[in-house]
Amino acid sequence: MAQRFGGKYSPDPRPPGPSVAPAPLAPPAPAPSGDQRRVSLLGFAALLLIIPGFQGTPRQLILSLAAGATLLAAAWLTREGVRAAEAFAARKVARRPAFPRKIAGALLCGLALALGGSAQEAGLVDAALFALAGLALHLVAFGLDPLQDKGATGLDPFQTNRVARAVDEAEATLAAMKDAILRAGDRTLEGRVERFAGVARGLFRSVESDPGDLTAARKFLSVYLTGARDATIKFADLYAHNRDAKARADFEALLTDLETTFAERTKALLANGHSDLDIEISVLRDRLKLET
Repeated sequence: MAQRFGGKYSPDPRPPGPSVAPAPLAPPAPAPSGDQRRVSLLGFAALLLIIPGFQGTPRQLILSLAAGATLLAAAWLTREGVRAAEAFAARKVARRPAFPRKIAGALLCGLALALGGSAQEAGLVDAALFALAGLALHLVAFGLDPLQDKGATGLDPFQTNRVARAVDEAEATLAAMKDAILRAGDRTLEGRVERFAGVARGLFRSVESDPGDLTAARKFLSVYLTGARDATIKFADLYAHNRDAKARADFEALLTDLETTFAERTKALLANGHSDLDIEISVLRDRLKLET
């Protein structure tokens, strides 16, 4: 992420304050995927279906407007489906989306082309061919939604659902935290919050891999994150008005403490999981020796 220069003579200088130890680096925010960029093309394509309607009869206008609105709805559903699929792919343990948005978007895309064809006086057969073409092209471009859970074999469904709900709530808290820091109007602070979010997600992934760790990590996923969000909201409102150097230094120190604490908890959970694996392997070896 690009960082604004904050020197002595810059328009937004970094205030002098206590030095803060560097925190663990988080992976950079991913760039928009090819699927996300292609979704925007559906919105532009809706204009191509609407514009011809203004040059025809009232019936053609109504059908063209319906086709454009349907294609816009398909674009929105597809965008949400792409985001859900990418979030599914990023997690080691994930539930399939409750509603197949990309498939629904493909059906609406086919319907939009059928309506567009009807607006241009196409016959029933031609409209059906347009619908099939739109459905097929959409599925080729964006694929299907995840249709099966991932990484859930051998896990208690009840525990997995509890972890999924806890992680979803934690992600919503992180999103509120990143939204609040925007009011401070400081790109450096936005980057610091994004870095903390990356460290926190490392803990999320660890809990998803072993739902039994949820009890040990629940305080971090709820209490600490909620406190960080509330502190961010209060700091952003204060800093946006008076650019208080001490408040900024205290907030950055808080983020560093949070990053360190979350990273240490993640490391502890991974170490505990490795110990459990060593015990299982040792017990299994002893049983094999007895059998042979």
